[in-house]
Amino acid sequence: MIRPVAFRMNEQTAVNNYFQEDLSLKNAEINQKAQQEFDAFVEKLRAVGVNVIVENDDSRLDTPDSIFPNNWISFHENGDVGLYPMFAENRRRERREEILIRLENEGFVINNIYDYTPAEDEGFFLEGTGSILMDRVNRKAYCALSPRADEELFIEFCEDFEYTPVIFIANQTVDGKRMPIYHTNVMMCLAENFCVICLDTIDDAKEKKNVLHHLKADGKEIITITEGQMHHFAGNMLQLQGTDDKFLIMSSAAHKSLNTQQVAAIEKHCKILSSNLHTIETCGGGSARCMMAEVFLPKE
Repeated sequence: MIRPVAFRMNEQTAVNNYFQEDLSLKNAEINQKAQQEFDAFVEKLRAVGVNVIVENDDSRLDTPDSIFPNNWISFHENGDVGLYPMFAENRRRERREEILIRLENEGFVINNIYDYTPAEDEGFFLEGTGSILMDRVNRKAYCALSPRADEELFIEFCEDFEYTPVIFIANQTVDGKRMPIYHTNVMMCLAENFCVICLDTIDDAKEKKNVLHHLKADGKEIITITEGQMHHFAGNMLQLQGTDDKFLIMSSAAHKSLNTQQVAAIEKHCKILSSNLHTIETCGGGSARCMMAEVFLPKE
């Protein structure tokens, strides 16, 4: 997780992240509030036994979205690392070699790096685990195509990492038009035995049927959310292992948006842990899941 130093509403991402909103606050105040939310969130994760590695952002880089590291990097069980091409130019500066060195110093093993970033020069993007939802057990990868998730790049990723691709388009209504949702992980969360998903965003009946087919074939319980709940980031969740229990991590806004039946369905499988991320969600257009880059690397 990256502690922000220059967090604000990123003007370069707002063009196709329809979740971002302007807060009438000075940037320094926005960053201070984001830091408070970040620190409280990390404390909650550590309190239940989640190992959180916090790296500070570099103030010289002016990277307003550095708090969302899952978009530029992914870590894999065999020691492979993926580096991803980013839509916004100012987000490309988030890729920092010293973070890989830090992980190696913490005892993690890095064997190979798959670098997809040259695609930026051609105008093609694939924003890490924002764009790609990996079912690491069943070796399937789900991707909602958008300006930030190129189909050919996604298929290349699936070939390199040996995943079966599940491709679809997920839309949201913006000013009366259906527009692609910028990241898959906003409308869908894959957990060990269940999936939280906003099926209403998949307008194509065949694509929706195909997604459901794959989820059901792998024995996932399907917990559906509405588009309204998705806009409270109820799709932007991540399941983590604590000391004694598994937890579904989400923001307070996402938690509050869920109804009794949805909460009960989740709690059959794991506990819920939520934290207030109001400033981060409003200005950044991302939530709890986006703030965590899961480290699956082997240890020495």
